[in-house]
Amino acid sequence: MLCTTCGTRPAVTADGRCTLCAGTSVAPPHGLMAAAPVPMAEARHQLRSPEGLAKAVVILLALVIVTDVLALAAGLNVRSLLGAAIADDFESFDESAADRADWLYVGAGSFQGLAILATAVVFIIWFRRVRLNAEVFDASAQPMKPGWTIGAWFVPIANLWLPRRIAGGIWTASAQTNADGSRRTVSQAPMNLWWGVWVFSVLFSRFASKRYEQAELPQEIMDAAGLVLVADALDIVAAVLAILFVRALTRMQGERAALGASPR
Repeated sequence: MLCTTCGTRPAVTADGRCTLCAGTSVAPPHGLMAAAPVPMAEARHQLRSPEGLAKAVVILLALVIVTDVLALAAGLNVRSLLGAAIADDFESFDESAADRADWLYVGAGSFQGLAILATAVVFIIWFRRVRLNAEVFDASAQPMKPGWTIGAWFVPIANLWLPRRIAGGIWTASAQTNADGSRRTVSQAPMNLWWGVWVFSVLFSRFASKRYEQAELPQEIMDAAGLVLVADALDIVAAVLAILFVRALTRMQGERAALGASPR
């Protein structure tokens, strides 16, 4: 039987309303709970679809991949010019071509930075949305308060594991339940792969950028540019894995919301 109010989710209360419309939850071992009013302090934790934000995040991550590819092309061009110049001891070095290559390299890096910044903002908004939904699904599975979905990213050093800890709680709460109300285990591989590669990518990118800034001699610049190329390639892999993670968690929350009830 579908909810008499929204007509989309299963009815779980005596008056025929779903969990979302009635503001209730279910304790599987003891059957369905009666409807109860939702306190004003908890009103902000009502389910809201993350679909729209997820689509925006995926589009922006795709844009990040495009800018990474452009940066790779620009970096390869710089290395090609430097390699040729070093090979003939700069006798046929074309300064105008080098200036163009440098301009393209800097421009690609700027586009990269803008795309990553925009993606980070929308991703954190999506992350907070799914965290608030997880509060409805199972608040007991959440290791940190919802506000940390923003703050955790800005704590030095700790931001290398705090967001993953929060994501783990969201993933657990969003896992679809079995017919008897017991939790169904869902592999955390998409989340773990994304987080592991992303952290490594960030750390390696900082290392490569530092080396490039410190490089002075032509061979040093060429070697450092090679490290930056590897960092850009890692960023592409991290972005692809992030897309898979966002889509997987968003799909899980849609399936979980369709059940209406929340395990205790």
